[in-house]
Amino acid sequence: MISTAARMPTLYIPHGGGPCFFMDVPPGMPADLWDHMAAYLRGIGPSLAAPPTAVLVISAHWEAPRPTVSTAAQPDLLFDYYGFPEQTYHLTYPAVGSPALAAQVRELLTAAGIASDQDAERGLDHGVFVPFKLIFPEADVPIVAMSLQRGLDPAAHLAIGRALVPLREAGVLIVGSGMSFHNLRTLFSDDGTSDAQASAFDTWLTDAVTAAAPARDRALTDWRNAPGASASHPREEHLLPLMVAAGAAANDSGERVYSDRLMGKALSGFRFG
Repeated sequence: MISTAARMPTLYIPHGGGPCFFMDVPPGMPADLWDHMAAYLRGIGPSLAAPPTAVLVISAHWEAPRPTVSTAAQPDLLFDYYGFPEQTYHLTYPAVGSPALAAQVRELLTAAGIASDQDAERGLDHGVFVPFKLIFPEADVPIVAMSLQRGLDPAAHLAIGRALVPLREAGVLIVGSGMSFHNLRTLFSDDGTSDAQASAFDTWLTDAVTAAAPARDRALTDWRNAPGASASHPREEHLLPLMVAAGAAANDSGERVYSDRLMGKALSGFRFG
């Protein structure tokens, strides 16, 4: 078991596009394209009341039949992006894993009646190591990655989060890593309609997250019926990490702590507790 420490919030963060923070912005794009997001990520560590004992990251880039946790003590990096500059395939992030935390996650899921798996081989994908190179640049906090569950049912992921609430009392920072807008087909378009759809969804999502817990869960479960939802998330894998963070928030209130526009598309990040 992990020793008692400062109670942690839960977070839903944007992780950017591939290794975006560690390469030049492509020609024709705004020079400050990723600057605001990078500044937000760098500010997360200082915003915490105390350093976490460990981090559990739910990555949009890992799906498995059952929620699966990484058990590697020294996880490699998984360069699961394509077509980027050569130097981005040589990034390093030597954070250690935590088999003890992975075991505790599985124990909590089992106690909640949720079957799970473990994976000792999988490395940290770019939804984990890219943002955490900014959040904890010294790689001095143990990190365990956890998958989404195939089927991407929002209620199931809220339940997964609720099972993990005790980790927060042990000083574990639970982070959902995704993007609140994720439609690569329209992201770089100049179509005003898609900008408006992204804004409508962002407004709805912020209202949903900041609602009281019972109403919040109902809204997030039914997110597909929100204005602009399908246009913002043709496939929901980048939104589902939010459900785990919200479930792990229990009755704690949510707030928007990051707000930006990326090529005209509204983006947000959220904190609970």
